[in-house]
Amino acid sequence: MAYEFILTERSDGVAVITLNRPEKLNALSYPLVRELDDALTQYEADEEIKAVILTGAGDRAFSAGADIHEMVGLSGEELATRQEVRGRATWHIATFGKPLIGAINGLAYGGAALLSSTLDLRIGCERTAFRFLAASYGRVNSTWSLPLLVGLPKAKELLYTGRIVTADEAERIGLLNQIVPAARLLDTAIEIAQMIAKNDARMVQGIKRLLHEEIGMGWRERYDNEEEARGTWLAAGHPREGFKDFLSRKASA
Repeated sequence: MAYEFILTERSDGVAVITLNRPEKLNALSYPLVRELDDALTQYEADEEIKAVILTGAGDRAFSAGADIHEMVGLSGEELATRQEVRGRATWHIATFGKPLIGAINGLAYGGAALLSSTLDLRIGCERTAFRFLAASYGRVNSTWSLPLLVGLPKAKELLYTGRIVTADEAERIGLLNQIVPAARLLDTAIEIAQMIAKNDARMVQGIKRLLHEEIGMGWRERYDNEEEARGTWLAAGHPREGFKDFLSRKASA
């Protein structure tokens, strides 16, 4: 399918989706969200794709968040309908079956901060900044996602105040996995994605599923959940297969 508001490319088991409204700071318009959800649906079903990277066009913003100008022109009924679609898309991103990596190339405000907080990994640069702005607009979001990354006290601070979180602070509190120079941002994200893509996709996706299922469980419950998976839907093959490369190196040494 041809897209108007996103760009897509793929190579070596990795897909890159670029939010492509740089003149609007990649604001998350309704059509863009629909296209993003469709692209993710396609990649989720594509067995050749092992990891997906999400980034923004231009050098200013990953995304400025929801398209406010679009929203103010809608009726209450239209807003409710679109919010339902957006909610489904947000949950799809949060529960996407394959690793999702954010190359956060600039500001990520409002709905884009929420979006970022649902990704598996976030790589930033010196231009990266976050703002969780819902309360300032009389709204609420990110209460279910942000505490998992930064802890409850810090999540309260960021959600109550809506203040700017710079890249350095974001890395320090766990909102970014790492910071690299802007010129290296996408390359770094691709390198990480390709490392993931070289591993057993069934196990990587199984690990993601287990980690998500175990949110809120007790320690013993998490152990039991993993043990059950290891004996059923995540059962490993014979060690001769799993350690084939290791054994061949030893044999030739």
